[in-house]
Amino acid sequence: MATPSVQEVLPTPLNSTSEQPPLFDGTTRLYTCYKCPFAQRVWIIRNYKGLQDKIKLVGLDLPNRPDWYKEKVYPANKVPSLEHNGKIIGESLDLIKYVNSNFEGPALLPEDAAKQKFAEELLSHTDTFTKEVYASLIKGDEPVKEVGPNFDYTETALQKFDDGPFFLGQFSLVDIAYAPFIERFHVFLQDVWKYDITAGRPKLATWIEEMNKIDAYKQTKTDPKELVESYNKLFPVLRAQQ
Repeated sequence: MATPSVQEVLPTPLNSTSEQPPLFDGTTRLYTCYKCPFAQRVWIIRNYKGLQDKIKLVGLDLPNRPDWYKEKVYPANKVPSLEHNGKIIGESLDLIKYVNSNFEGPALLPEDAAKQKFAEELLSHTDTFTKEVYASLIKGDEPVKEVGPNFDYTETALQKFDDGPFFLGQFSLVDIAYAPFIERFHVFLQDVWKYDITAGRPKLATWIEEMNKIDAYKQTKTDPKELVESYNKLFPVLRAQQ
């Protein structure tokens, strides 16, 4: 596993006053926000494959992002995006597949056909998973009850293969896709509702424990206090209901 034990020193995020880095000068750049769960996916695979020297992080201050990012780099004006081989690629799920296929390092999709099929099913479900949890937090009368089935889904999925603690048994793109969101939901639901998503879900509890042993992931995690503060701004009605 090509994951360093030394914490990476992160470049200061660029804002509206920052100059644009040279574009298409041969440097591979990951435009990111250190607190964005979508961008975190690509950050994790970069670290896991040992590409810290091959893919340069370019942090962006999203509330005060530079105009040149939309105008000259990525018209969608969101993160993550990857500058590689004279082109800009976006969308986090596409990017983790792209990095897995186009860069050196451990392969993160299995050769087993059954596992490949299940991987695509789980990856396709990630948007549904996150949207349903967010929807429950935004408008649900009893969010704790409403989010339960989403975590039951992950618990069931983790029972599919018994050759390891991860979704496909061994660590893969699927774990990378889900980790940033489970990380946030775990912290926020525990803090606001005293709801532990791992209660009665032993496979999910073990999965979280094992994820937290992976340096490539640990180095991308946001401080729990910052996560709670961020989500309280997104879902202020929840705090008012406590």
